[in-house]
Amino acid sequence: MSTVYVSIGSNIDKESNIKGCLQALAENFGALELSKIYESEAVGFDGDNFFNLVGKFETELSVADLNIRLKAIEDQYGRERTGPKFSGRTLDIDILTYDDLVGVIDGVELPRDEITKNAFVLLPLSEIAPNVLHPTQGVSYARLWFFFDKDSQKLWPVTLS
Repeated sequence: MSTVYVSIGSNIDKESNIKGCLQALAENFGALELSKIYESEAVGFDGDNFFNLVGKFETELSVADLNIRLKAIEDQYGRERTGPKFSGRTLDIDILTYDDLVGVIDGVELPRDEITKNAFVLLPLSEIAPNVLHPTQGVSYARLWFFFDKDSQKLWPVTLS
């Protein structure tokens, strides 16, 4: 079994889509460990605020098969792939890490560079994996978050109804 961390985000019908995503992930992969859900402003474009969180689970799927399964879950929740890269979305699930794999594996860059660039990824990851080391930097996620420029991106915890 491999340990996987994924980022999950939505800014269209976000509460419903996040709830549905978590149910679909649990149905596909069993037990999930989840961070808090954070709301943040859109990064890279003007749009509605996002809900974001990070999840951890175990899988026997290869990186390629996992990526296909995650894209199918996105599609199930109306993910539109024809628009601009930086735009609103019903659901976005990205593989952050897959064990300690490094490089482009089956078309997926691991670890995902957003880990160290976006507060909405790093904070929730540091919450559920504070002592886990970043595969290429050799520094814990808690330490990476400690030194992150927290004024660069605002986010705040939210609770789903």
